[in-house]
Amino acid sequence: MMVPNGKITSCFSLLLDLIPVISTNSVDPDTIFSNNEMSLRDIEIYGFDYDYTLAFYSRHLHTLIFNIARDILITNHRYPEGLREYEYIPNFAVRGLHYDVQKALLMKIDAFHYIQLGTVYRGLHSVPDEEVIAMYQGSHVPLEIMSDFYGKSSHGHTMKQFMDIFSLPEMTLLSCVNDFFMRHNIDYEPVHLYKDVKEAIRDVHVKGIMYRAVEADIEKYICYGEQSHAVLKKLSEHGKKMFLITNSPFDFVDRGMNYIVGKDWRDLFDVVIVQADKPGFFNDRRKPFRRVTDKGALLWDRIHRLEKGKIYKQGNLYEFLRLTGWRGSKVLYFGDHIYSDLADLTLKHGWRTGAIIPELRKEIKIMNTEQYMHMMAWLQALTGLIEQMQVHRDPASQAVVDEWIREREAMRAQTKDIFNSQFGSLFRTYHNPTYFSRRLSRFADIYMASISCLLNYDFQHTFFPRRTPLQHESPFCRSLFVKAPIPNRITS
Repeated sequence: MMVPNGKITSCFSLLLDLIPVISTNSVDPDTIFSNNEMSLRDIEIYGFDYDYTLAFYSRHLHTLIFNIARDILITNHRYPEGLREYEYIPNFAVRGLHYDVQKALLMKIDAFHYIQLGTVYRGLHSVPDEEVIAMYQGSHVPLEIMSDFYGKSSHGHTMKQFMDIFSLPEMTLLSCVNDFFMRHNIDYEPVHLYKDVKEAIRDVHVKGIMYRAVEADIEKYICYGEQSHAVLKKLSEHGKKMFLITNSPFDFVDRGMNYIVGKDWRDLFDVVIVQADKPGFFNDRRKPFRRVTDKGALLWDRIHRLEKGKIYKQGNLYEFLRLTGWRGSKVLYFGDHIYSDLADLTLKHGWRTGAIIPELRKEIKIMNTEQYMHMMAWLQALTGLIEQMQVHRDPASQAVVDEWIREREAMRAQTKDIFNSQFGSLFRTYHNPTYFSRRLSRFADIYMASISCLLNYDFQHTFFPRRTPLQHESPFCRSLFVKAPIPNRITS
């Protein structure tokens, strides 16, 4: 590649500055990452969600949810029999995507409400960028059509955000049904389709179909290798209080925890609450707690205290706080759903929060590959070259800059595809954070791939967020902070 005369030295000086900084960074997938400074020495009480926090599921579960919901559409909603030809596509969708209910479009949106062009899908096929721009008069999504606080499409909002890991089969089913109707030239109302799929997915959970299937073949659906038992045991041995708040029913939780921990799992927890109806649990003061017997029967007596070894249903956080006195920053709660599990606890109650992001381990392993590091090094170098050289307006310089811009665009697409060919990384929209990342950084003090990461730290450890340079800070500060070594974690 030719560079205009007199400018080659500065260009390659910039390259030499950039490449070593990126290519020498490697991240441990078992690290706990911090958005907000937090010391474990201040934490006395540990709370947990169940699904995808203590219990991790195989991909067989997503296939099961997809198949059952697809069949419900056909049987209960009279959708065409031809839908049975569709099977679950494991790597089609990623978490955090938005779905435009009116336009039947699935897409990724960044932290600034901009659509990532090239990630907009109608059915199973990508929508051309020019068509997306025409539909939205650009690529920005106005606040008034974004989802509500919990990611739902309601009160005039036309966007739904899928933040739950359980939503992966729902996104795939929406895309498959859209694809079927378009391929067969069937006129349909996208709003009805969205509501029918949503109801079918809800039935899989609410009617207990999924729960019964998992309980019948637990080894197929629950992954035992996340060391949840070891974490709970370590906390118990150090005298920490523990509680469980889950939306799942007791029989399902009991069967899973027996498999993961053992029959004495309830001895580890000071309070166990099932069918909590989060996020309503954190906001609705009206629902009282109700005792559940070991056989699933509901008792009618008023609850004056939450006893260890007993099981409670529903209730609300305000009553929980009154009965336990567990308030403020001495409580750390872990969950996988940023809205339903963590947001209200952070905003209203001052609990510390930990997000469990299972996708993190896979993405970090990709980021640590030589291929990815080389791609990022060259992409950053190209961006720096374009930024520095664009001030030269002569035709020869502009021709070179234009070539670099085209190469940069091609490389950005490659870096997307290396994570997921349809939607890219869960955390980044090209150089910007995704909308998912924005909410993660706001509502989670710390985040990690699984709670097993806690085994790598002692209970005196303080988590510090990395001091990433602001845009107005000098390049010297930026390179200094990026190159600074991260101290080894303390292990117990």
